[in-house]
Amino acid sequence: MNAPAIQVEIWSDVVCPWCYIGKRRFDRAVEELDGEIKLEIVYRPYQLDPTASPGKSQPVFEAYSRKFGGPEQATAIISRVTDAAAGDDLAFRMDRALRANTLLAHRLLWLAEDPDSPVPQQVLKERLLQAYFVDGLNIGDPDVLADCAAEVGFDRSATIEFLESDGGRQEVAAYLDQAADNGISAVPTFVINGQWAIPGAQDTETFVKLLRRLNENVIAEAAELTAQAEACADDACDV
Repeated sequence: MNAPAIQVEIWSDVVCPWCYIGKRRFDRAVEELDGEIKLEIVYRPYQLDPTASPGKSQPVFEAYSRKFGGPEQATAIISRVTDAAAGDDLAFRMDRALRANTLLAHRLLWLAEDPDSPVPQQVLKERLLQAYFVDGLNIGDPDVLADCAAEVGFDRSATIEFLESDGGRQEVAAYLDQAADNGISAVPTFVINGQWAIPGAQDTETFVKLLRRLNENVIAEAAELTAQAEACADDACDV
């Protein structure tokens, strides 16, 4: 493995169902490529609802009904993503999910990106997604976030202290602006080496093929795969 590491920036929100499904599919690609390709993976923040009131939450069914035009539409969307998640071994419990502002969660994920973090960022990301989609926890609540962080290896009191400070606030805001400047309007979006943008929860095979082509510097085929992925990026959430 003499080729340089491939950097993958994954722009996502912790209340986006396709982000969790996309993570599971991408994780399987990473496992398949283990020992073959060196990857540097980092999660970047994106807020599907930046106007959500801090400190408040509501059942996701109510939020979806308001956003998508009524209870019938909300039921259909929840059914679709729950079925899709089940196909990737994820047991969504959208009936108890609580929609909340995700800024604190993104600040905590920013903290986990630090090389001195006691836990890899991907581990914390998985726990926060599970907290929202499976456990029905309010991921906008600092105490809930601290509990989740402690479960995976963070010091709980230090986490509370961090969340009560301004740590990561400017950095997360800058990344949110960067997403807007780069035209990212739906998540998940996988940006590879700062050049190739793959939108949506693509299947594992697509990720494997693309990463192999880029690792082999077969740019023409990589470009074709990227175009194909863009053409079928229905499995994504947008504002």
